[in-house]
Amino acid sequence: MPFLIESVGMTISGGFIGIFAGIGISLILATYAGWAVKTSLVSVLLATTFSALTGIFFGLWPARKAENLKPVEALRYE
Repeated sequence: MPFLIESVGMTISGGFIGIFAGIGISLILATYAGWAVKTSLVSVLLATTFSALTGIFFGLWPARKAENLKPVEALRYE
C-alpha cells in the first residue's frame, strides 16, 4: 500500500508540473516565436491519464514482486 500511495503522489505532482510546464512553454512560443499554439483539454487529459497509469503500474509492480519474497531474500539483494 505505501508503494501505491507514493507512486500516485509522484504521478499527480509530476503530472501537474508537466501540465503547467507545457502550457507555459506553449505560451512562451506563441508570444516570442509567433507560433500558433493551442493546448487542448483532450491532450492534457490523455497525457495525464497515461502518466497516471504508468505511475500506478510501476508502483504496484515492485510491491507485488516484494510481496512474494521472504524478508531474508528481499534483504539479500541490498
